[in-house]
Amino acid sequence: MLIDNIGTLVTNDPEIGTVQGAALVFDGAFVTYAGPKGSVPEGVDGERVDAAGRAVIPGFVDSHGHLVFAGDRAEEFAARMEGRPYTAGGIKTTVKATREASDEQLGGNLDRLINEALRSGTTTVETKSGYGLTVPDERRSLEIATPRTPETTFLGAHVVPPEYDADAYVDLVKGEMLDACAPHARWIDVFCEKGAFDGDQTRAILEAGIKKGLTPRVHANQLGHGPGVQLAVELHAASADHVTHVTDDDIDALANSDTVATLLPGAEFSTRARYPDARRLIDAGVTVALAADCNPGSSYTTNLPFCIAIAVREMGMTTDEAVWAATKGGALALRRSDVGHLAPGARADAILLDAGSHIHLAYRPGVPLVAAVFRGGVRAG
Repeated sequence: MLIDNIGTLVTNDPEIGTVQGAALVFDGAFVTYAGPKGSVPEGVDGERVDAAGRAVIPGFVDSHGHLVFAGDRAEEFAARMEGRPYTAGGIKTTVKATREASDEQLGGNLDRLINEALRSGTTTVETKSGYGLTVPDERRSLEIATPRTPETTFLGAHVVPPEYDADAYVDLVKGEMLDACAPHARWIDVFCEKGAFDGDQTRAILEAGIKKGLTPRVHANQLGHGPGVQLAVELHAASADHVTHVTDDDIDALANSDTVATLLPGAEFSTRARYPDARRLIDAGVTVALAADCNPGSSYTTNLPFCIAIAVREMGMTTDEAVWAATKGGALALRRSDVGHLAPGARADAILLDAGSHIHLAYRPGVPLVAAVFRGGVRAG
């Protein structure tokens, strides 16, 4: 497939850069050429897509989602907008609905959300367990998710369910539950926050997961300052997610590590909380990703263009930085080298925008600018 006559091609490749008057060639599921349209190799024979001067960017990589659940919490959201603050306890409402749902209901809702994300340009999705909080329910959440996305995360340590005390539940998570769930996950995560799990509990669970071959991620420093960021760096987590309440020491630790700071502005938007200071992180040398954090309680969106617009308007990011964070940054947060960029050898995951520049993603917030999505070299939808 040849996508020709591209106005602006964002490759996220340091050698190719952003190209005006560009073309992109796919051979099967992979990119074989990205660069000036006048330099397309001879012999390209296949479907031709005329971009008509519009922009093409890599497919979005959403590295943080909670997509296996049942029900919604619309009434909770409405009440919160009337003044009730968000706390971690609301998760228990979704736990009840998820436990009561059938496999078919959970799988159908997951398919709906993945397809919804795809329509807005997301071609790679991570999703977590965390709404079952029993051994069989956590295992089945991952069994439902894994065939749909390889980026699955065991989040048995989301909150302590009401039928357990904290110590007994931590023992369950790092023991029997981990044994049952590890074969179905790539990652392990803990909600390290007041009202969820403290630093010692977080460390114990993550270290148990590492011994089982899982790579850690951490919900860190969302609702207040805590040990989550420092633990993420110490344990070589792929990402510390939220990263709203941080000190200079936290930022220095991130900047001198390979742990990505994944920012989730949909959560702050939906809870009227303080946005993370992306400018401060980037200027300090921290690698930043943007993700949607789709979940029924605090960020019920799959739309990364929306998150890009917020990040530019409220978090001090440039449009280039925000688009990079939602593509290449997300790939780094998932430790993927095949997605998030458009260069020979990369997966053929791309978005054709109904605009001449990626700047329009922030410049025209709320406008559906995704004209076409290509995933693995195939036009999706």
